[in-house]
Amino acid sequence: MSRLVLVGINLIAVSLLVFGMYLPRHRRRDLVVAYLGVNVGVFAVATSLSNSTVGAGLGLGLFGVLSIIRLRSTELDQHEVAYYFSALALGILGPLAGTSLWVVAALTGLILAVMYIGDHPRMLRRHRRHLLVLDTAFTDPIALTAHLEQLLGARVYAANVERLDLVNDTTVVDVRYSQPASAATARRAVEVGAGR
Repeated sequence: MSRLVLVGINLIAVSLLVFGMYLPRHRRRDLVVAYLGVNVGVFAVATSLSNSTVGAGLGLGLFGVLSIIRLRSTELDQHEVAYYFSALALGILGPLAGTSLWVVAALTGLILAVMYIGDHPRMLRRHRRHLLVLDTAFTDPIALTAHLEQLLGARVYAANVERLDLVNDTTVVDVRYSQPASAATARRAVEVGAGR
């Protein structure tokens, strides 16, 4: 009976993670299949391992091997990596936890709550990151920051030069900045108007 409850908790949790949070926010169908497949596959293997004398060590090793294989196969954004590890953690949590159902349910709820809050659209909504190609070669970081603030109309927190080409007079820069409140308000008004 408790095994069926663990299966139910896992399926409900991964469904909430994938269909309740990830898909509505990011709309990447290929990763939906990956998250579901990894979660159910890890859950099945971890359930099999929990009945043997192999123990949690092999289960955690499996966790690491699957992570390396998956992360080397394609480039993922950081939020997608977080969803990936959450799906893995949910799959391995129940079978190898060795604790009561209430602890498994509480830890599952904790993972879902952290992902819901951490990836919420209102969390740090004014903060942005872009990779820009500028048509000027900037060797002075102060001049680069001033140019970016004028160009973006925002406060620049970090500007990391990825490539500086003095021959073609270009700069590739990874910039992190905060959008002004007035621009964020205007953008939200446009989004609301477009949604009608």
